[in-house]
Amino acid sequence: MTDTQQATEIVEDLFDALRIRDTDRALSLLDDRVVWHNVGLPKVRGRSNVGRFLALLAKPTFGFDVTMHNIAADGNTVLTERTDALIWRRLRIEFWVCGTFELRDGKVAVWRDYFDTTDFLKGVVRGMFRASVSR
Repeated sequence: MTDTQQATEIVEDLFDALRIRDTDRALSLLDDRVVWHNVGLPKVRGRSNVGRFLALLAKPTFGFDVTMHNIAADGNTVLTERTDALIWRRLRIEFWVCGTFELRDGKVAVWRDYFDTTDFLKGVVRGMFRASVSR
């Protein structure tokens, strides 16, 4: 059983690791049977499969950033409200995300993100505009 503060810290540590491209640390915080679900897209099951996606964000021309707006926990469940940024070279796509994290034995067992596809597409357009004028 994970207490509320510890659960919150685990999720915050996950995002800190992703931000600095420490894929090994991020993966160490995931349960072997983790389910990662970006709602509306297929689920990714298992730490090794999730790791393949996270490794893409750690490549030199890619990246990830996050601004955490709100985080709250009740026992082993953590809710986040945040702005994620997917980065590819000069293109930075920012979009709003709400996430639910369910922990089991101190590891993230379920990672479910909800985002609006229209907001994501607006982020693509804004990012392309910024990339084109910042040459």
